[in-house]
Amino acid sequence: MNDARDEIKARISIEDLAGEYLELKRTGRNFKALSPWTNERTPSFIISPDKQIWHDFSSGRGGDIFGFIMEVEGMTFREALEFLARKAGVEIETFDSKRSREISEKKERLRKILQISANFYQHMLVRNKEALNYVFKNRKLSKEIVQEFKIGFAPNTQKMLTNFLLKKGFAMSDIRDAGLLNRFGGDIFRNRMVITLQDSGGSPVGFTGRIIKDEPNAPKYLNTPQTLLYDKSSNIFGLSQAKNEIRKAGFVVVVEGNMDVISSHQAGVKNVVATAGTAMTVHHLKALGRFSNDVRLCFDSDQAGISATERAISLGQQAGVELSIITLDQSAGEAKDPDELIQKDLELWKGSISKPQPAIEWIFDQYEKRLNITTAVGKKEFSTIALKLVENLNDPVEKDFYIEQISKRIGISKTTLLGKFDEKSRPVKPKRRMKIEKTDEKFVDEYIYEDDLLALAIKEQKLAEMLGELQDNILHDKQRNQILQILKSNNLDLLKNFDDYVKILLLKADERLGNIKGSATDEMKRLIHKIKTQNLQERKVNLQEQLEEAEIQGDENLKMKILIEIMQLNKELNSGKR
Repeated sequence: MNDARDEIKARISIEDLAGEYLELKRTGRNFKALSPWTNERTPSFIISPDKQIWHDFSSGRGGDIFGFIMEVEGMTFREALEFLARKAGVEIETFDSKRSREISEKKERLRKILQISANFYQHMLVRNKEALNYVFKNRKLSKEIVQEFKIGFAPNTQKMLTNFLLKKGFAMSDIRDAGLLNRFGGDIFRNRMVITLQDSGGSPVGFTGRIIKDEPNAPKYLNTPQTLLYDKSSNIFGLSQAKNEIRKAGFVVVVEGNMDVISSHQAGVKNVVATAGTAMTVHHLKALGRFSNDVRLCFDSDQAGISATERAISLGQQAGVELSIITLDQSAGEAKDPDELIQKDLELWKGSISKPQPAIEWIFDQYEKRLNITTAVGKKEFSTIALKLVENLNDPVEKDFYIEQISKRIGISKTTLLGKFDEKSRPVKPKRRMKIEKTDEKFVDEYIYEDDLLALAIKEQKLAEMLGELQDNILHDKQRNQILQILKSNNLDLLKNFDDYVKILLLKADERLGNIKGSATDEMKRLIHKIKTQNLQERKVNLQEQLEEAEIQGDENLKMKILIEIMQLNKELNSGKR
């Protein structure tokens, strides 16, 4: 697989690839651009053609061409590999194991089948007057949006698509594996408007069929089953069309139905997606989090919508995204979904998405409407539901804020509410955090100076011997400590095992170390001193926390031992200042 990676990297340069997404400006040997992930005015996205590496200072992201596509397109490594292989004209099957080659070849056949099927459905739409009337008059879709979302029509025949694909030379087993056959071996989609489901790169992975004429016992919507290409737990409808708009807007709106997405895009509000007819999963939220941490859900306010939101809050914690809820503005009359609201008044839809409510507060409001919180029973039910939501929050400040909210809503003291937590779920006292000096407010990494130290030692190898003053594992992540150990041992050949990481270190340092005042030796001394001081301060904070615990336990011997250690650390800190 490494051979395939190398071949692709040899054919695609990082500057050419990034230039398809960003406006690049040359600055000396490097290129600069505005970050695609943050709203900045001064370019902090740097590309080094020499090193074939990129780093975005405003978000802390960086890597090679594969890392870039993974971040920009929201792909896994394998997806990025396959995407860039197609772009470079590299047959990755050649480099794969036999099993991997078989899977890759299978995926490629399924992609061809689905692309041909999407074209087939679009051709059938043009030929069917009833379908045309439904799409353009009933649903009020434009020709442009029909093309963008690859909307077509599945004729009401037994095997028209199947026979068409067989004539193209595809095997029945592959047609079935593409999710296009029913259990009787006929076409799964019949007499339906067909909407193409696409991956984040815009390639078809399946279909949704919407019935155009009501039939008894027939489902309104029918989706492609799980296949090698289509995973409903991770596929996001409309993401390929929405991703650039999500970055521009700084947030993403998640609606329940595919038609809500299409209607919103047609109306010009394009940072809107859906979860393709399935429940929200952590995979959905992580994929969206690649484009924005601000995720706004437009769910129904019925019990199903409330339950979905409750589940989403827990998932949002896992995915590291901020969830809020959009409530549809009903001032123009009742609208059951975004599609209806858009048809009535587009401005009301725009206004709705601009005024989201934090997810937990929204749930509080819904239960407050349903329960009589003036009674003891109502207060009990509300507090039980609300505290269950709050106890799963990671941030102690956020937890405390919502407990205060619950207290105000039902008129019960915080002390009483906290008594409902068991010992495991009781909010813990946040650890004291020392103030850490940052080298630059733009940098998201508070330990960026450690990178400067390592980069300086790599660039000025004669200075590496000064690193002997630093103890092992003194830095703040595993890779940094591994690089430090290599530099201390003077076994620089081992740096090739961290090639991309080292390139990013050097790229970051080029931006900062170029402005060093004084000699490189003086800068190395300053950085070593800063790291040693930082380590002593952190040890002191930890000891102070241990001292508090020892006082609570009444352990005098332990208290004395800790106090002696603190005094010794203070001496070291004071000597370091002189």
